[in-house]
Amino acid sequence: MTSSVPAALMSASDLTKRPVVTLGGEAVAQVKDVVLDGAGGRIAGFTLAGRGLLSGPLRKSLPWAAVHALGVDAVMITSAEALEDKSAVASWEKESGGLVRGARVLTDQGVQVGTVLDVVVEAGREGRIVGVEMSSTEALGRHGRTVFLPLGDHPAMTGDTLLVPAQDTEHAVEELGELATALWRKRLARPGTTGPGGTDLPMTGEERTS
Repeated sequence: MTSSVPAALMSASDLTKRPVVTLGGEAVAQVKDVVLDGAGGRIAGFTLAGRGLLSGPLRKSLPWAAVHALGVDAVMITSAEALEDKSAVASWEKESGGLVRGARVLTDQGVQVGTVLDVVVEAGREGRIVGVEMSSTEALGRHGRTVFLPLGDHPAMTGDTLLVPAQDTEHAVEELGELATALWRKRLARPGTTGPGGTDLPMTGEERTS
């Protein structure tokens, strides 16, 4: 099986105030909050605000199913009709919106390695959570430092705890820009997986200085 390079990555908090634009080029809203489905490992949708400095929250929301694509500069929808009543994402916001940020990160060996500060999502049409930004503990050897940890396809969230395989902590990096490479390396570690054309992966900052 061949592993593909992850799409552009971005922190969920950076999506705040990102414009929501139709395929006709009309900016109809901006992102107010990102609503996460922690158990499903994806974006559930967005609450919205109007465009402009004096605009407040809208009584509309944008479920992920109505998103055409998440880009680095805008959230794309087919038309303004994709916007739905605020209740469309309210249940996700109430049930799982707070289960990711602030969660403790625990390995399957029972060791806490950090606390989630933010989540990292992948651009495109899937809205996948592919990593977390976390404040690390002494157990990770970088006590108090902020690191980025790649996640698997289906992160295990239980209450306020994110459970990760202990070996995944070996792929932690200190820059968001290095997370795509860390994800690729993690995927290549799966049995039977090879890189595209056998291409060598670029080294992370830590590997370059070791």
